[in-house]
Order: sequence, then C-alpha cells, then structure tokens
Amino acid sequence: MTRERLYLYDTTLRDGQQTQGVQFSTAEKITIATALDTLGVDYIEGGWPGANPTDSAFFDAAPTTRAKMTAFGMTKRNGMSAQNDDVLAAVMNAGTRTVCLVGKTHDFHVSAALGITLDENTDNIAKSIAHLVAQGREALFDAEHFFDGYRANPDYALTAIKAAYEAGARWIVLCDTNGGTMPAEVGRITAEVIAAGIPGDHLGIHTHNDTENAVACSLAAIDAGARQIQGTLNGLGERCGNANLTTLIPILLLKEPYASRFDTGIPLDGLANLTQISRALDEILNRVPTKQAAFVGSSAFAHKAGLHASAILKDPSTYEHIDPALVGNTRIIPMSNQAGQSNLRRRLESAGLTIAKGDPALGRILDEVKAREAEGYSYDTAQASFELLARKALGQMPDLFEVKRYRVTVERRKNKYDQMVSLSEAVVVVKVDGEKRLSVSESMDAEGCDRGPVNALSKALVKDLGQYSALLEDMHLVDFKVRITQGGTEAVTRVIIDSEDGQGRRWSTVGVSANIVDASFEALLDAIRWKLIRDRKG
Repeated sequence: MTRERLYLYDTTLRDGQQTQGVQFSTAEKITIATALDTLGVDYIEGGWPGANPTDSAFFDAAPTTRAKMTAFGMTKRNGMSAQNDDVLAAVMNAGTRTVCLVGKTHDFHVSAALGITLDENTDNIAKSIAHLVAQGREALFDAEHFFDGYRANPDYALTAIKAAYEAGARWIVLCDTNGGTMPAEVGRITAEVIAAGIPGDHLGIHTHNDTENAVACSLAAIDAGARQIQGTLNGLGERCGNANLTTLIPILLLKEPYASRFDTGIPLDGLANLTQISRALDEILNRVPTKQAAFVGSSAFAHKAGLHASAILKDPSTYEHIDPALVGNTRIIPMSNQAGQSNLRRRLESAGLTIAKGDPALGRILDEVKAREAEGYSYDTAQASFELLARKALGQMPDLFEVKRYRVTVERRKNKYDQMVSLSEAVVVVKVDGEKRLSVSESMDAEGCDRGPVNALSKALVKDLGQYSALLEDMHLVDFKVRITQGGTEAVTRVIIDSEDGQGRRWSTVGVSANIVDASFEALLDAIRWKLIRDRKG
C-alpha cells in the first residue's frame, strides 16, 4: 500500500524564539538549522527577516539545506500595494523560495486589532499571496486565530482562507493561536474546512500547548485530513509552547495508524538522532533537559519499581512501549529504597558489573543503598554515585587518589571601585601516584567574577592529579541542585551534580552533609572518580 505524504514544518527558529528567555544568535540558528536538516524535516522556518537584526543576518548566512528554508512575515498593510509594502519587501528580499505569511481570519481581530473592514482584510490576504506566487515563490498562509474565528464567524473564517487558497497558496495552515481548542473540535473543524473546498493535501495545522493538548490537536487534524504539521523542537514557543515535534515525529514513525499510513520523509535511522538533537538544543539554550519528556527524556525509559525491572529483564516490552534505541535514548534502572534485586542486577549490568543471581553481595548493596537513603542520599537520579557505591561493595573500586584534606574560604571585600565583591579560594591536598600534592585555586572567571566555593574546589582538585589531570580536561559541571532534607537543627543538605564531558556523556552524582560545601565536594569527588574509571576502561 502506498503511504500518503505528511510534511513536517519546523518553526523552532521563529516561533520557538518567542519562548521567554530564548534568544538565538545567528551562529546558533545555523547550528540548529543544520541539525533539523539532518533529521529530515521538510521545511525550516528561519525567522522574520527585517523584524530584527539576528533574523536578517541568518538569512544572509543560512546554510544550504535539503529542507525548504522559509522566510516568515505578514500580509501587506492596508492602503498600500503588495509591491510597495516595505515590510513585505524585507521578507521577499531574504531570497527564500518559500515564504509564509500570517494574516487575520477572526473577524474580531480584523476590526479590533487592524481596524479595517472584513473585505479589506480579505483583499490584503489575496493580493499578498498573489504577489508571492507571481514572484515564483511557494506561498504558505498562516491563518491566525483560525479556530477561534471559525467558532465566532465560520463564514468569514472560510472566506479568508479561501482567498489565500484561490490566490495560489500551496498551504493553508490552520492556527490555534491561543492554544485553547480541544482535540475533538480541531478534528471536526478541520474536516469541515476540507468539506468546504480546501483540499487536505493543501492544509496544515499549527497548535499551541496552553492546555497541554498541542500534540493531540495536531494528531486530530491529521486524522481529519490535514497533511502538514507545524511545530518546534522540545516544544519551544510563546507562553506554554508549540506542538512538540520531538514527540510528534516518533509518534508518526512508530505508532499506528500513522506508521503504516504516512511517510514523513524521515528514515528510521535518522530517528535515532532525535535524543541527541533534543539535548543539543537544550545545551545551546543552557537549559537542563526535561527528564520526563516523552521519547527523549532521561526518565522516559527509567524503571524504578522492582516488579517492573524484574519484568524488563525478561522482556522489555512489558513496561516499554518502544525500544529506546529507536529514538537514540537508553534504558535506566534507577536505584532507590524501593529497589529489589532485579533492579540491582540490571543496573549493575548496565554499568559493566556482572554478578550472579543470589550472590550475597546483592543483599549487601541493597542494604547499603537503603541505609544511605535513610541518611538523606538519593540514588534515584544519581546513577554514577550508585555505581561507585556498588564497586566498593564488590571490591572493584580502583585506588585512584585520596583526598587528605581541603580548605575553602570566602572573602567579602571592597575592590578598587569601592564595590563589595566576593572571592573564593580553595586548598586541596591529595595523595596520587604515591605522593602528596597541594593545589590552590581561586574561582575567578574570565570577567573577574567569583564563581563560588564549589568552583574553587573543583579547579583546585583537578589542577594536579598527576596521570589523571589530562583525562579531566574535557569535563565540566552543567547543573547543581541543592535540597534540604529533614529540617530544623537536624537539617541535612543533599547536593546533586550533573557533569558532562567532550564525548557527550552526562552523569549525576550525590553528596550529603550538614555542610553544603562538604556535600558539594563529595558529589564532585564522585563525578571525577566516575569519569576516570570510564576513561581508564576505554
């Protein structure tokens, strides 16, 4: 059976950039566009040329892509021709073969926001699209607030999109701009639009996630006949975000009826890059990846309960809806005080530690985990620290180095500009390669700002570790989480550190103490030891 074509339209670089706190540089936009093209999407919306310097610069330097690079703008303004509208001209001058224009389709917005008549708005839509087509461009029309407009005045909403279609628009994109429409209504209205004369293979869907239904609404539109899906990587976008292509793409490729019915142009081997691309975007944004993200989250295939892990050992499909490798992810068996021996053996195997079923060491490790979690430790996410704990219990922990003592100071003083500044300094004494070494480090960055006592400790510790120093050059801390357990005079601080290296490996370690610096140092030591063990094995 010949599969129907579904077209994927990515708007990460334009709509995704409207996320609060997100602002891509031109170089970052080029990196993301290249990754999207590698993934295999059909369209990459690069931004709104003329709206800001970064978007204009991107189109000047945009990489050559298989995907159709698309410039975004709005329909011509009232009272001027499409040929003489300088805002529309800036979009055309970007030189892309594909152009997407947004226009009003809700009568309330036409009168209240634009202050023009419905007929004038319809004329602006038609003439803008006709101008694109006359210039040999593939034209898309984003029907802004379409679903709200259809509910309020279906006749006018249809009139507006028909004007764009009859003027030559390749795609009419129905936008749930406010993100409040429910999936069943999206499906019904999309079907009614097709019945009214807009063919499904010319119809797209653009949803927002204000009710956590953006993916469901997109699927409802596809079920009704729409054949273009717009969205963003990791669900970036204004307010609560856009439809998440990182979720939609694996659904379309792996889940029925979509997998058998549609061709997205993305091969299964390309899908295996999805997790890496998702996390690379978070790295660009300096954001911690969402652990519970479907398909690509670090917890998406984590099995904590002992009963689950026991079944996973026998057949992964018992508690996994897909093989995590299909999307480039991995299975995790976290350790916690809920763990049983099935969890433990699975987790040990994933760390390269083979131990026979029924070995007394399993009981010792479980007892140690439970005792330490009673003290405030958490191995649920700190997988690297759990591996080190298990190695010690099994007698497989190499003697790398020993910290004999450390000291850290924080000084608050005035600088030469009479400003109060802080300075952290750490002294660490280690025994490595059979000799003691003392290292001192401050925590000043390139701009002369203090990065804190933990940073000073980290720099001092790795400064002179003999044969191991070179192995640590590509390691850096990417996240630092502090939690106060218990309370009052019995309060204990738990620190979780996420580390990453040049190989793209990311691991988590935990430290616990009544002293936050001591807890941080313990987690830091675990992070370094785990890295050294892995690199020495390699």
